[in-house]
Amino acid sequence: MARIRSRRNPHSAVTLAALVAATLPLAVHAAEEEKPRVLPKVSVEATEDVPFRATESANPKFTQPLLDTPQTVQVIKKEVLQEQGAASLMEALRNTPGITMQLGENGNTSAGDTFSMRGFSTESSMFIDGIRDLGAITRDTFNLEQVEIAKGPAGADIGRGAASGYINLITKLPTRDGVNGATLGFGTAQKKRATVDLNQALGETAAVRLNAMYSDGDVDERDVVENQSYAIAPSFALGLGTPTRFYLYSQHVRQDNVPDGGIPSIGMKGYYNGIAQLQAGAKVDRSNFYGSPNDYEDVDADMVTAKIEHDLGAGTTIRNISRYGRTTMDRVLTGLSTGANGITAVNPADPTTWTVNRSRQRVDREDEILANQTSLNTEFNLGGLKHTFAGGLEFMSERQKNKSFATTGLTTDQANLYNPNPNDPNLPVPFATGAYTDGKTTTAALYAFDTIELTPQWLLNGGLRFEHYRTETNGATLVTTGNQASYPGYAVGTLAPSSMSNSDNLLSWKVGAVYKPAPNGSIYAAYATSLTPPGSANFALSGTANNQNNPALDPQETENYEIGTKWDLLNERLGLAAALFRTENSKQASYDDVGQPMQIGATRVQGIELSLVGQITNFWQITAGITKLNAKAIDQQNATGTVTQGVRWTPELTATLWTSYTWGNLTLGGGARYVSDQERVITVNTAPANGLAEIPSYWAADMMAAYKLSNQINLRLNVYNLFDKEYIENLNNGGGRVRLGLPRSAMLSAEFTF
Repeated sequence: MARIRSRRNPHSAVTLAALVAATLPLAVHAAEEEKPRVLPKVSVEATEDVPFRATESANPKFTQPLLDTPQTVQVIKKEVLQEQGAASLMEALRNTPGITMQLGENGNTSAGDTFSMRGFSTESSMFIDGIRDLGAITRDTFNLEQVEIAKGPAGADIGRGAASGYINLITKLPTRDGVNGATLGFGTAQKKRATVDLNQALGETAAVRLNAMYSDGDVDERDVVENQSYAIAPSFALGLGTPTRFYLYSQHVRQDNVPDGGIPSIGMKGYYNGIAQLQAGAKVDRSNFYGSPNDYEDVDADMVTAKIEHDLGAGTTIRNISRYGRTTMDRVLTGLSTGANGITAVNPADPTTWTVNRSRQRVDREDEILANQTSLNTEFNLGGLKHTFAGGLEFMSERQKNKSFATTGLTTDQANLYNPNPNDPNLPVPFATGAYTDGKTTTAALYAFDTIELTPQWLLNGGLRFEHYRTETNGATLVTTGNQASYPGYAVGTLAPSSMSNSDNLLSWKVGAVYKPAPNGSIYAAYATSLTPPGSANFALSGTANNQNNPALDPQETENYEIGTKWDLLNERLGLAAALFRTENSKQASYDDVGQPMQIGATRVQGIELSLVGQITNFWQITAGITKLNAKAIDQQNATGTVTQGVRWTPELTATLWTSYTWGNLTLGGGARYVSDQERVITVNTAPANGLAEIPSYWAADMMAAYKLSNQINLRLNVYNLFDKEYIENLNNGGGRVRLGLPRSAMLSAEFTF
């Protein structure tokens, strides 16, 4: 029985007093009229509120509490996000180790949430309430109950492409007893942010809820760059508290930004350039903006979801969820071309004359998804053993369309390296060529998960997913003098159409054994698989012989082995977990020793992860994690024999900590993040490349102070990068362009409940 805490459960003491007051007269009356007798035992239980810690996943595919789930699963609750003032998903993910952000390929800049987890790209493994979420968008936390991170191959859970796990965002839905709230914040760099969360019951079984957000502001110590967004998420529920519940909810986001192409890496620690003067060059000012005020990034994201749940009784629930979503992004950005000849020392003796090349990039992308899931959760006994079962059927159509642009014949002036003109007029806008890529994948899947209780101490967990997919890619390529040989019969300047398709059946599965030496602990061993077929990320198949997206290639195969232990400590207030894992992704496109293309490449990542989440005392909260990785490329080389030995952007050690303590109405909190070196240059026996070979290790600390003025008003001050450490947050693959981490900055927020 969880112990009752007066601070978190103010009604518990009242309830206990009422029970004592009610039973005492009865006992006295009985003693006067007859022989003493023993009254029935009265148990008073209260669920202990542990703000940082979740014991259950909101994902119905998990058949057991997290304690007894043989997999590394972390849940970041909204209370953590609120204390940290984490407004974006990338800020929220700083609470889990093993995740790193990416900037993009050479002169191109990635858009939206772009990151890797445990050495593998995870940007296409984003889910909202269990349905894949597409789109190049910076996701906000205003409408989130919690963020769930499932690590390790998850093909049985979500299907194709899940080489290192997935992230599932759980949205806010109407309740009968919800509390209304709002926040208003002002920060450095003229940041302004407001959110509102309104929940209203309609009678006994219905409710409506409205979440909305507005955010606007510059970026600290960055000229011209700014971000503006607003969003609304209405929802409606019927049948709350009854066996049949219906939810209709949607989310609509608009973003209007001036995007950031980064700054040159010249002069930074570890920078290399074959030209002596450039090798000795100084760093540029971190505020330098090398683009145009006409750079823009417009994102529209809309989705609508309908969900119905029905309790059949005896622990059985059936549900159906349908969703349509569409995200568009139109962006013009100025990138830096900092390759071998990217920086020019016009007068080597006078750095004020040095220039840097620029490139104009444009993206016009549309993502669309239509999905339907029907699932069943139940418990039953079979053969004298208890089964906890989850199964379902899923149909999904996903589509991504990209238009192509060019700057042929247009002149893009170089920028002064140390004193760029942010109002430079001679930056042409790329024009549409008529070329495009339109990819679509349709999927039909059947999945099942079961936990068998062999004894009270031994559990056997397993799951599998069978899916049939079909990917179709249609497009058109502009024929130029450089590629005309690949398109015989098409004249230069015309469009050459193309069409490719690929279909297959995939079977992914997982199995795990759990031993419970005590009710509050578990020790487990697990094995899981996943498959990544050609075109899995963006549905764009390729005709290039050794391209991983060539439909003639086999799907990549991922295997994961994991052993671990989980414990509920301090009367189930604190969760401790440890895991050893090994993940290997094989059948990657590569070349053999004589330059012949073969699917012999592999990536192996193994390591250990530790986490601690919950309460040390009633007033002391903590969430912490550390991951140590060893990532290795196996049999990966190009046609000329250049061998790849490491895994780009995979730090050996990452760690995160956040803790807070409450004295009366005052709460103080703080934390730190550490990321070790991240390599860019991962080949052997090659000459040094211009730019940075790696992102140096860094750590940053944040702090928070909050004061509760009343039951309805709370003031909170967040200070980020408290010691103003300058560090590189991400680096492009060419090594010449960086984005620096946020400098010391602050946000003051007022939180209202009513």
